[in-house]
Amino acid sequence: MHAPDSYDYAAIRVVPRVERGEFVNVGVIVSCEATAYLKAAVELDEVRLRALDPDVDLQTLRRHLDAIQRICAGGPGAGPIGLLPQRARFHWLTARRSAIIQTSPVHMGRCGDMDAIVEHLMATMVRIRRNEASAGAQLPPD
Repeated sequence: MHAPDSYDYAAIRVVPRVERGEFVNVGVIVSCEATAYLKAAVELDEVRLRALDPDVDLQTLRRHLDAIQRICAGGPGAGPIGLLPQRARFHWLTARRSAIIQTSPVHMGRCGDMDAIVEHLMATMVRIRRNEASAGAQLPPD
């Protein structure tokens, strides 16, 4: 069995009104240098974003979030940043910035299956679980 590899990750946040500092997690970026793994997963929850800013430009936002995924994949189709080495692309994507799209601080973990950790991080950091979505309302049991 393969020993777990160290990986770094950050949540991708959309901050529709930067001056207010409110954000919605919309994805994750995971990097594992040992396995040359760099991947971003994104799920845009329009309802949650519009609750923070009814006028958020979703088309532009999607275009920029798609660029993050292209940069992770690398290559000429991702522009000049996509040509950088994998770790440099990760650090460029996770650099602190004051913009509508930001990332959380970088955290680390250990795992043997990077695709599974992307799914786990999406489930725990991005998607609304049923009991969170109800905001205290009683839901019928599953």
